[in-house]
Amino acid sequence: MSPTDPLTDVPTTPRRKVLVSGAGTAGSALAFWLNRCGYAVTVVEKADTPRSGGYPVDVRGTALEVVRRMGILPQLQDAQIDSRRITFLDEDGSEVASVDPHTVAGGVAGRDIEVRRGDLTDALHAAVRDDVEFLFGDSIDTLDQYDHGVDVTFRGGGRRSFDMVFGADGLHSRTRELLFGPEEKFHRYLGYCFAGFTMRNTFGLSHEIMMWNTPGRAAALYAVEDSATVHAFLNFARPEPPFDAFRKPEAKRDLVAAVFADAGWEVPGMIAAMRDANDLFVDVVSQIRMPRWSSGRVALVGDAAYAPSFLTGQGSSLALVGAYMLAGSLARRDAAAGFAAYEHGTREFVTVNQEQVGAGDAALFPTTARALERRNDMLRNLGTMPSTEGRPAHSALTLPEFMPMR
Repeated sequence: MSPTDPLTDVPTTPRRKVLVSGAGTAGSALAFWLNRCGYAVTVVEKADTPRSGGYPVDVRGTALEVVRRMGILPQLQDAQIDSRRITFLDEDGSEVASVDPHTVAGGVAGRDIEVRRGDLTDALHAAVRDDVEFLFGDSIDTLDQYDHGVDVTFRGGGRRSFDMVFGADGLHSRTRELLFGPEEKFHRYLGYCFAGFTMRNTFGLSHEIMMWNTPGRAAALYAVEDSATVHAFLNFARPEPPFDAFRKPEAKRDLVAAVFADAGWEVPGMIAAMRDANDLFVDVVSQIRMPRWSSGRVALVGDAAYAPSFLTGQGSSLALVGAYMLAGSLARRDAAAGFAAYEHGTREFVTVNQEQVGAGDAALFPTTARALERRNDMLRNLGTMPSTEGRPAHSALTLPEFMPMR
């Protein structure tokens, strides 16, 4: 460990046992810091292996300091995607504007990091895999709390006891459901639905994004490198979430196809590719907002507690910061005091990032012709100069130097 690491000098007394549900960004980062605080960490993940692939993600602002303290910043910098431009297109496919991606996302060129999601999770897993126990291909089935611990039964049939349990299992968290009840209680729908998948790169795209818009609809192609495939993305506004359609695989495809049935540009080919895609992901655009993130000896982190939605671009950064704050808050405290400190120190940062977008007002996805015209005028005025100042929300928290556990 480098001298700059704030969580050092682990105890020699028997280590308290904790369980982390989820081996994604939040779960792996939390496992790293809990281990540094002296806990014996087990991570359970329903996938059979660490998750790879996925869309590019951003690490910005305060989260950059987290990955620096973890020692993985150089690795992420080496894996950085060099997105050179994002081109916006009108309904007929004509160019509206071509701008530097950082000016749109509110990032800082040369400082903020964009990497493939799989590269981030690989770096996190490599940093912790030799120090904690991983249970792949399994998940939590039940939780039973008592005064001094939590009894956990697993879907695979095992049963174990832990001092604390942490839900880092994403937007549709099973841990949150067991602890606090149905997702609907905390789900804030933002007025959009989306579909994502990969398709053949027959467009000659490289290191760039192309985005087509009409009021309430958007289609994008994202080429992260000189590759035979691109990430395809379809987004559309809808007053109410179509949960009934989302329960059936073919109904989801039919819904998206119907919304874009009369679309131009490359959208017909994208719809055809979506029909055959084996990695299609369709969901609503939403946030998770909770009055508290813990109960008893169980706490939530990342999307499970405070998903900000992809519209903010801050999901991975909030997960990294939240994991650091949660583990550090527990370094010299019991569960009750540690969880209270975690919420006190982190909630304002979460709130200011979630409030970057409200229901139906995502700047890149206007829902009316007038709003689309205003957005296009704004894009034309942006030019191609990269941003030199990030959004204040990204750096709204200065990381504490947590005292080592004694």
